[in-house]
Amino acid sequence: MGRLYAYALFHLNLAFSSIEEEARGTVIARCYWPLLRLARATGLPIGIEASAWTLREIAARDPAWISELRALADEGLVEFVGSGYAQVIGPLVPADVVAANLGLGRLAYEEMLGRAPTLALVNEQAYSAGLVEAYVEAGYRAILMDWDGTACHHPEWPREMRHLPQRALGTGGAAIDLVWLSTIAFQKAQRLAHGESSLETYTRFVERQAGETVRAFPLYGNDAEIFDFRPGRFRTEAALAEGPSEWARLEAGFRAVAALSDVAFVPPSAVLGLMGEKGAGIGLTLETPACPVPVKKQHKYNVTRWAVSGRDDLGANTACRRIHGAMTRDPARADWRRARAEWESLLELWASDVRTHITPARWTRFKAAVEGRPEARSTAPPPRGRMRPAAGTLEEEGRLLTVATPAGRMRLNLRKGLAIDALWLGPGDNAPLVGTLPHGFYEDIGFGADWYSGTAIYEIPLRPKVTDLAPVEPEIREDEETGAIEVAARIATPLGPIEKRLTLCADRPELKCRLTMSWEEWPHGSLRLGNITLNPEAFDPETLYVRTHNGGRRAETFALAGETVDHGAPVSFLVSARTGMGMTEGRIELGDASRRIVLTADMELAALIGLLTHRPVDDTFFCRVALSALELDETRNAQDVTHGPRSFAYTLSA
Repeated sequence: MGRLYAYALFHLNLAFSSIEEEARGTVIARCYWPLLRLARATGLPIGIEASAWTLREIAARDPAWISELRALADEGLVEFVGSGYAQVIGPLVPADVVAANLGLGRLAYEEMLGRAPTLALVNEQAYSAGLVEAYVEAGYRAILMDWDGTACHHPEWPREMRHLPQRALGTGGAAIDLVWLSTIAFQKAQRLAHGESSLETYTRFVERQAGETVRAFPLYGNDAEIFDFRPGRFRTEAALAEGPSEWARLEAGFRAVAALSDVAFVPPSAVLGLMGEKGAGIGLTLETPACPVPVKKQHKYNVTRWAVSGRDDLGANTACRRIHGAMTRDPARADWRRARAEWESLLELWASDVRTHITPARWTRFKAAVEGRPEARSTAPPPRGRMRPAAGTLEEEGRLLTVATPAGRMRLNLRKGLAIDALWLGPGDNAPLVGTLPHGFYEDIGFGADWYSGTAIYEIPLRPKVTDLAPVEPEIREDEETGAIEVAARIATPLGPIEKRLTLCADRPELKCRLTMSWEEWPHGSLRLGNITLNPEAFDPETLYVRTHNGGRRAETFALAGETVDHGAPVSFLVSARTGMGMTEGRIELGDASRRIVLTADMELAALIGLLTHRPVDDTFFCRVALSALELDETRNAQDVTHGPRSFAYTLSA
């Protein structure tokens, strides 16, 4: 048998969403001190990761803990692993926010610990190719990611690959060493500690991980706050077991593993010493078109939970976008190196725990902090030029209205809330780039529907869906200076009116869309806007691609030929989507070798994410992109959503 290198990493997070601030001292006493004592008592090298913010909170409450951490690190009994200043979801924020989070985190680590870590745990293990370059530039040698949540999207990967360090390939030729964690493994350790599994069962599980060749295996890679403490996220959380403490059970498990023949208990970085083994160091593309942002755990645990769910993720992220925009437009505050305090404050507001099971008291404090920042408030709509009734540019035929300018042409469906029947951007009479694919366009009965573009669809469990697909009598005006044509309508819905305005530019190939939903209720459900449907006759399926940013400076490109992609497919009755695109620079590009269309969202008006659907159908394809404003999962708490009118804006350009 080959040697098995076992390692463990504990994630510390005093900002844990469901833990009240008053309980943080208890967490330090019941969870963090026992972790340090485990390392000292066993002599086993333990990996510990925490954001710089968490370390500061610990230092303020119990400075002796920081001193002991430093001492254990000096003795080689603890390996400290970094992450960032705060637990920010990289694929959902602009690239300069990612850079600031990593950079400010390393500065704080050096100040508090006297060292800069070489390994980084990807926050919530929400990964994108665009982040690799940022970690490399921040000085990290390797990242840790969940094998189980990533490999499930790669059936072509040999399972042996999980037992050795690999290389994660990013954008622009960047690459970084990769050490695996495992959801299955950490859940096995949790069951042992919680008294749900015996020591013998756990030891046999670890023994089965050994093979004929050298292997590495992550015994643990998750929260420290769940041992001898319950964060209170779920009613189904196990009660604290009677008998030995959970830390004692975990210690017994680690000692038993270390005592096994041909097992070496090592710090996480030691796994990188296996790069010379056969099958190690393979360059891997972790992301796929179907899952552009891999995340730990099961499919229900995906990037939408921090983007458009929670108590009011949309409102929280939009407020952060506005603050960020104001800061970056101010030369005195744009550089995080020169405006450290302001950037740290922004990163705290952008932290992931505000966006999941945050307690009512902490949510109230978060809202007060946001409301104390004037730049976080909603902005006035952009000024309109002097408008006059449009003339000489319109054709109305039954239910369809055609509007043309020198730069483009659109055909709108007046019976379906100004849905885009066809859109041409640029000169010429070539096929429209997007529009409506009518019932019968596909022979496949699974696509036997009208596939409209430029729509809004709100699906609410156990209630009829709310849409803007209703007859309208539009108002049509022309900008006296630019010649742009505006078509506007008011659409009644059961939740309240939708004001819809489409503006076709005359000086550039661009269509601007703005929606204002004057609703007093935003119930549990899924709200998807735009629903832009490509015209398959206008694009080459063999070179079709989607391109967007997911937290990196460079855009990520995904080839779509032959791919089945359905980001917005429900995972269960409770979880309405399985993944999404962060579109962190506010744009998604769909195109082929010769043409493209760009969808751009106003992220400071509403911080939306992109959901792509693509499938080969018949002898052609179906491709559609939606902008999600709300999704449903177990973190959703509609009672705390800011009710009242909300506006959204996006642009289509060639």
